[in-house]
Amino acid sequence: MGERTFVPYAPQLLLETDGDSQVMSPGREYHVGRDPAGEVVFSDPRVSWHHAVLHVDGDHWALDDTGSTNGTWASGERVSHLDLAPGSTLRFGSAQDGPYATLAALPEPTRTVRAPSALTRITGSYRPPTRVQRLPDRVVRIGRSEDNDLVLDDLSVSRHHAELRARPDGRYEIADVGSHNGTFLNGSPVTVALLGPEDLVGIGHSVFCLVGDELQEFVDTGDVDLDVDGLVVEVAGGRRLLDGVTFPVGQKCLLAVAGPSGAGKSTLLNALTGLRPADRGSVRYDGRDLYRDYAELRRRIGLVPQDDILHTQLTVRRALRYAAELRFSGDTTPEERAARVEEVIGELGLEQRADQVISSLSGGQRKRVSVALELLTKPSLLFLDEPTSGLDPGMDRSVMQMLRGLADDGRTVVVVTHSVLSLDLCDRLLMLAPGGKIAYFGPPGEALGYFGFAQWPEAFEAFEEDRARDWAGQYHGSDEHRRYIADTMERPARPEVSAAVPSPVPPPQGWWSQLGTLVRRYANALTADRTFLAVMIALPFVMGAMARALAGSSLGPDTALNGLLILCVGGVLTGAANAVRELVKERSIYQRERAVGLSRSAYLWSKIVVLGTITVVQAVVLTLVGLAGVKLRPQGGGGVLMPPLVEITLAVAMLSFTAMMLGLVVSALVKKEEVTMPLLVLLAIVQVVFCGALLQLNGVPVLNQLSWLVPSRWALAAMASTVDLRQAVPGELTADPLFRHQLSTWLLDMGVLAALSLLFGVLVLRLLRRQEPAVMRG
Repeated sequence: MGERTFVPYAPQLLLETDGDSQVMSPGREYHVGRDPAGEVVFSDPRVSWHHAVLHVDGDHWALDDTGSTNGTWASGERVSHLDLAPGSTLRFGSAQDGPYATLAALPEPTRTVRAPSALTRITGSYRPPTRVQRLPDRVVRIGRSEDNDLVLDDLSVSRHHAELRARPDGRYEIADVGSHNGTFLNGSPVTVALLGPEDLVGIGHSVFCLVGDELQEFVDTGDVDLDVDGLVVEVAGGRRLLDGVTFPVGQKCLLAVAGPSGAGKSTLLNALTGLRPADRGSVRYDGRDLYRDYAELRRRIGLVPQDDILHTQLTVRRALRYAAELRFSGDTTPEERAARVEEVIGELGLEQRADQVISSLSGGQRKRVSVALELLTKPSLLFLDEPTSGLDPGMDRSVMQMLRGLADDGRTVVVVTHSVLSLDLCDRLLMLAPGGKIAYFGPPGEALGYFGFAQWPEAFEAFEEDRARDWAGQYHGSDEHRRYIADTMERPARPEVSAAVPSPVPPPQGWWSQLGTLVRRYANALTADRTFLAVMIALPFVMGAMARALAGSSLGPDTALNGLLILCVGGVLTGAANAVRELVKERSIYQRERAVGLSRSAYLWSKIVVLGTITVVQAVVLTLVGLAGVKLRPQGGGGVLMPPLVEITLAVAMLSFTAMMLGLVVSALVKKEEVTMPLLVLLAIVQVVFCGALLQLNGVPVLNQLSWLVPSRWALAAMASTVDLRQAVPGELTADPLFRHQLSTWLLDMGVLAALSLLFGVLVLRLLRRQEPAVMRG
C-alpha cells in the first residue's frame, strides 16, 4: 500500500449553526445529518439522515457529501467535496433556505493554539484540546448525566462521576464521588487529590488539565500513536525473548506482526497490552507511559486472544449484552447498553447473525463477534492474536478487510499473524527474527525486496535455516530503519532503563452487580447446553435407582453399607462432574475479563451459586429416589437431631457440594479440558477407597490421616452416625469413632465437610490468581 498520513495537522475551527456552536478538533470527524447520534444534527426534513462529513484532509478541513438526497450547497452551487477554511458557509438540503453552518477561526480569548497544550508539554504528543472552559469559583460536577456542569457522553463514565473543587487557598482538588470505573490522577486511582499545573485527570476516555485559568479537556477518540522503545523481556538464565524492540505505530495504522515460531510474537503482544510488562524499555500511549498509567489506560485497549472469548451457547446479541453489563458503569440503563450493542453489531455487519447461537457461526463470524465484544468500550488500541488461524483463504481475507476498516474508522490495530495472504491490506509489517529481534519494519510491499526473496516461504525458511545471520544488525544499518523508525520517532538514543512498574489496578466496584450478571449469564449458558441438561437430569435418577436396588426395603446388616456407599459415589459423581470442566473451558474468557476489571471472587461465587444450586437439587433427588420409603433404622430410633432421611439428605447434599468444590480445584489446576474426564474417574475411585465402607481406616497410621482430606470419608461417617451403623452392622469396620450415634459426632462430620469446601474454595482462588495477567494479581 502507499504511505498513509496518520497525524492530522489542521487548525481547530469554530462551527456555528443556527443557535449553536462547537469547536472542531482535528482528531475526529463530524457527521452532519438528522441522525441524533451525529455530531451536527439538524431536524429539517430536507436534510438526509446521514448527509455529510466534515474531516481533516492533510493540513486543512474538508467536506464530503455522503450521497444526500437534496444536496450540500456552497455559494449557490451543489458540492460533493469542498476544501474548507475560516469563513466558509454551507447550506444543507436547499441552496436558498436550508440549515446553514459557518466555519470561523477561534476567538482570541479561547484560542487554544496560542501555545502548546498541557498534554503536549507533558506527554510530548500533539493533541489540541477538545473543549476548554473557565475554572470554577466553587465546584464543577462531572459525569454522564445531563444535570452535571461538565457532561461526558461516555458509558464508562458514571452518571455522577467526580467533582472539581476550588479550595479557599486558590488551589483545586479532584474528588471521585463513588464512580464505577474510577477517577485517575496521572494514571493512578484517587478518591480526593490536589491538582498541580501539569497533572492529568483521567475520567473515562477524557483527560483534563489545569492551564492557567482554564480547564482543558482532551477526548481520546481513537487517533493515538503508540511508540515502542527498547523493549527487553528476559527469562530465567538471562535468555531474552525480546531484545531491544523499537518501532512506532501511527494513528489509524494496521500493523501486522509476523515471524517464525519462537520469535517472540506473543511475548511482544503481552508487553504491548501491559499484561506482561517488559523488563526494560517503554510503551508510550500517545506520549503517556502505558505501564505507569496502566490502571487508567487499560480500558482503552482491546485484546482479542487466539481462543474465542465467548460463551458459544448464547446468541450474539445476548453475549454482547452480558459483556456490556460487565464493562460499563453500573448506573447505565439497559436501554443505553442495548443501544451500544446494536451500534457495534451494525458496525461489524452482524445484523443478520445477531439472534443466532454463536456455536453455529463460521470461524470468521465468531471472530467478528469476539472483535465486537472488545469494541463495546470504544478502545483506541485493538490487538488481535492470530485472528485468522484455522480459517480458509476467503475467511482470512474477510477478517483482515474487517480490521482494515476498523483502522480506517479511527483506531490503531495490531495483529499477530502467521498468514501472509493479506499483508497488502496492512500499513506496516513488523517481522521478528528468532531471539525477539527486529528483522524488518516498514511497508509490507517492500519487505520481500528488502530480504531478497521472491516468495514468503523462502523468507521463512531463511529465518529457520540461517540462524547465524544478524537479521537485526542488518536492518538497523539499513535505509528502511532510518526512514521508518529512526526518522519517525525522532528521539535521541537513551540509556537502557528498567520498565516502569504498572500502577496497581483498582479493585472492581459493583461486586454485587458483577455477581448478578455473571450468575444470569452462566445460568443461561448452562441451560442452553442440552447435553449438559440431559446428563444433569438423568444422573441423580440413575444413581438413586442403583442406591434403591442395593438398599432394598431397609438398611439392615446386609444392605446398609452398600446403600450408603452408593449414595457417596452418586454424591461425588454428581458434584464433581458438574464442575470439573467449568473453569478450564472458560479460561480465555476469564483471563480477558479479569484484565478489564472482573472481580476474581465474584467470578468464583457465580460458579458456586449456579453449580451449587444444581448440585444440591441433584443430591436431594438422588437421596429421595434411593431412600424414600426405606426403613433407615430397622432396629428402631431416629436420627441424632432430625428425622433420618433429612439428616442423610443433608449429608449427601453437603458431600455433593464439597465434591463440586473439589471439581473446581481440578478444573482450575489442569491446562486442557480433555484431561478432566480421566481425573474425574480417578477422583471417584479415591472417594470409594477412602470413604471407610471398604477398608478399615480407623487406627491405621497414614491411611487414616490421608482419609481426613477425602470428603466421602466424612459424608459416610455422618450417614453412619444418623443410622447408627455401629449397631446395625457390628464389626471392626464399623467400630469407627466417627460413626457414633450422637449429635457431637454428626456435627463434627458435617463441619469438616464444610471446612473442606472452604479450603477448596480458597485453593481455587489461588489457582485462578496464577492464571491471571501479572498486573491483576492483587
